[in-house]
Amino acid sequence: MPRTRSLAWSQLKIGILAVAALALAVVLIFAVGGDAGLFSRSHHLKTRFPNASGVQAGAVVRLAGVNVGQVADVYFDGAVVEVVLRVRPDVMDKITDRSMAQIGSVSLLGEGAVDITAATTGAPLAEWAYLRSARTPGQIADVAENATATLAQVSAMVEELRQGRGTIGKLFAEDELYQEITGVARSADEVVKAIQQGKGPLGTLVNNPKATREIRAALTNLEQVTAGIAEGKGTLGTLLKDDAMARSLTASTESLRALTAGLNAGEGTAGKLLKDAALYDRVDSITQRLDTLVTRINSGDGTAGKLLNDKQLYDNMNGAVSELRILLADVRKDPRKFLNVRVSIF
Repeated sequence: MPRTRSLAWSQLKIGILAVAALALAVVLIFAVGGDAGLFSRSHHLKTRFPNASGVQAGAVVRLAGVNVGQVADVYFDGAVVEVVLRVRPDVMDKITDRSMAQIGSVSLLGEGAVDITAATTGAPLAEWAYLRSARTPGQIADVAENATATLAQVSAMVEELRQGRGTIGKLFAEDELYQEITGVARSADEVVKAIQQGKGPLGTLVNNPKATREIRAALTNLEQVTAGIAEGKGTLGTLLKDDAMARSLTASTESLRALTAGLNAGEGTAGKLLKDAALYDRVDSITQRLDTLVTRINSGDGTAGKLLNDKQLYDNMNGAVSELRILLADVRKDPRKFLNVRVSIF
């Protein structure tokens, strides 16, 4: 029979220490790699995103910025990405149906994480319940993409400037526009020099001490007039300061307002003329008939029209009046000639 060889205690001790070290390493790996711990119970939730943005299994899950778990799994569910979250049970009272999940980042390098907003109201979420997702904020890649688009727009703008498009482009590319602007600048410089030299009305005003003194005197007079008005001097000052005149103006204004109100209410002849439709129609009818009468007279209709427009009738009447005047003159000269009285006795 073969001889069995017994194990030495030193060899057995080495094996036990190796197994214990391996078990301790496994415990440490789980303790460091996850917040839930190796032997602690975890609460599982699900959420969905249109884009995972680099989130992988093992990524950090944060609640209001505090690490509370990790991502257990990431997989496609149709066209969206479904993410399984493993969260510590002691924080589930702060995750309700009012909470929302969104993709964040742990560092500037873009390492993904899932951020959950804490909520104190709403119904608690059951195991494997779906957590609402929010729009993912801009990542570094989005910023780089936006910066690239902005640089492309700037390049296109610079190219348009080089080609002379737009007002600024024409200023850079067209010599004629540049010459015009240069000419305007030169003209402005010449105007300033002329003013400084005392040329023209503005130059005289700026450089002539007499004109300056006259302006100062006018301003002084204006200040005196304003002070007099403020003190109640003169008609305008009295108007501003005299309470009796102010009351008189107020009374006049009130009377005018009352008169206007009466006219608007149709009181009096003028008010009825403004408001009474029957009176207006009557006046309008009279005006129309008067207009018709004047038109007929101007056209020569009727006696008055013929008298105004028929020259022969006018001459006849003028001649009759002349003869009547002559007859009256003769009667006055010799009344007996025209008064013959015969008395006959039967």
